[in-house]
Amino acid sequence: MSDCKLQIGCMLVLLYLAFVYYRGVRKYHRRLRDTQFDELLILGMVCVFFDGATAYTVNRLDTISPAVNRILHFFFLISIDTMIFALFLYMLYMTGYVPKRKRFKLLMYLPLVINIAVVLIFIGDLEFREGNVTHYSMGVSVYTCFIMAAVYILFTIIVFFKKWNYIESGKRAGIITYMFVITAATVLQMIFPEILFTSAAYTIVILGIYLNSEDPAIKELSRYYSETVAGFANLIENRDGSTGGHIKRTAAYVKIIAEELRNRGCYSEILTKDYIENLLNAAPMHDIGKISVPDAILQKPGKLTDEEYEIMKKHAPDGGEIIKETFGNLGNKEYCEMAYQVARFHHEKWNGKGYPDGLARKDIPLCARIMAVADVFDAVSQKRCYRDAMPLEKCFSIIENGSGQDFDPIIVEAFLDVKGKVTEIHGELNQ
Repeated sequence: MSDCKLQIGCMLVLLYLAFVYYRGVRKYHRRLRDTQFDELLILGMVCVFFDGATAYTVNRLDTISPAVNRILHFFFLISIDTMIFALFLYMLYMTGYVPKRKRFKLLMYLPLVINIAVVLIFIGDLEFREGNVTHYSMGVSVYTCFIMAAVYILFTIIVFFKKWNYIESGKRAGIITYMFVITAATVLQMIFPEILFTSAAYTIVILGIYLNSEDPAIKELSRYYSETVAGFANLIENRDGSTGGHIKRTAAYVKIIAEELRNRGCYSEILTKDYIENLLNAAPMHDIGKISVPDAILQKPGKLTDEEYEIMKKHAPDGGEIIKETFGNLGNKEYCEMAYQVARFHHEKWNGKGYPDGLARKDIPLCARIMAVADVFDAVSQKRCYRDAMPLEKCFSIIENGSGQDFDPIIVEAFLDVKGKVTEIHGELNQ
């Protein structure tokens, strides 16, 4: 068993990690399919098992037949191939980058398919060599694994730096660590084939992903934080006679719009998974500045005077400042910046005639442009203290007529194309 001490140690680490992870999942009632981490964890244990098995058998060529060794090496190499590809897919999941064109999807899977075919064809030619410390295997099947690892590392680097500005800073560190460890392990294994570092590399990567992104307790804490923010926003909304439904509806509309834009390939360089998650958490904060507006103005049943309207307009810059002062030191810089932008700029207009800064077109942050459509649609579709709710068709017409004037035309087009979903959400959240 001395030949596979490293693999045994790695397996114990992964088994303990699996125990902690699944216990946390059960405790906090989280769904495993929220991410692909459970697949990574299982694949990691499979890799370590076959790595240990081949390390054991390759050093006993006098008692274990070459055929058994080749069968075990076949499963080991296939598990490595699959693990490398799964790590690449997880990277795509973390960034929210999913290729839509078929040729890109084909290119994404092609190295894996080719490598599996090569391993299958050349596994019979695998050589077992004697090193200074341990025996090891080499051959075409092994070389293609190195090549495939290099290809997917390159793919990962391209996606990572393309989406750099829209990945949370904490996750950047985890991704950089993953790329460094996998790259270093591949290079070391190529130069020193008898060190058998593969299991340690995958164990380090999986442990890092867990600590950085997948700890159920940390996710639950993040959920509590989001619910606290939403509750705070609801208290503010209730001041103008709203029941808090505005918060839920606008957040739902924002999600529908953002996902439709991404599905259409619009602003795909911006709409990463982290960006959309931060946007959904920031959306409830868009009217937080109303806390500074007097009740007499906020609840006035008639039309506001010019002076009153100027006071009401201050809720946008005031909201931005409140977010900076209240949430600026909570550690998630990307979320705080987006919440600031949503609060300050959601009343800016595409033609530059909005407030508070008179921004126009793409000078208005995308998150605020999306929020503007959701906010206006919900405002006109609901009863307020100074008017009745408008019919839904009239509400959609207001958004459509505002295209290129009040709203980003691309966002309006996406919004109108999901009209059915919007109508469904409106009905569900008004019951």
